[in-house]
Amino acid sequence: MTTSTTLPPAGLFRRLAALIYDTLIIIAIEMMAAGIVMAVVFALNAAGLLSYGEYADAADMLGKHPVLSPLFTLYLAGVWIYFFVFFWTRAGQTLGMRAWKLRVRNAKDGAPITVTQALIRISTSGFGLANLTVPIDPKKRGFHDIWAKTEVVVLPKAN
Repeated sequence: MTTSTTLPPAGLFRRLAALIYDTLIIIAIEMMAAGIVMAVVFALNAAGLLSYGEYADAADMLGKHPVLSPLFTLYLAGVWIYFFVFFWTRAGQTLGMRAWKLRVRNAKDGAPITVTQALIRISTSGFGLANLTVPIDPKKRGFHDIWAKTEVVVLPKAN
């Protein structure tokens, strides 16, 4: 394992560029996840097992129902969180980070981050706003990196 002093820390531009890539990917994944739920609701309605009642259609029901709407929102949030936790804990990189040659790792020893660290990073990230502390931190850490005891480094170019 490469020590944490060997690779340079990632700057703000690379982090934000990777975040933009990941945002586009997450939008596509969220659309597929929502589509699955919509298909299930349509199928249940067609089978007569679920009625839209006062709602115009499945989208209206999932957006306004007092129980289904919060559950649907939690489901979509879970998909979003799972995306980051899965990639950060498995490979240390999301797809956007891979494109920009970035890796997140444990700041102490350079090891892959744990699920707990990934959840801390997500909960303190402020949808990317935590990266605004990168230019003012001497070690180029985001607010979420400081709290989770992680670092984002730039990987060397492949030969």
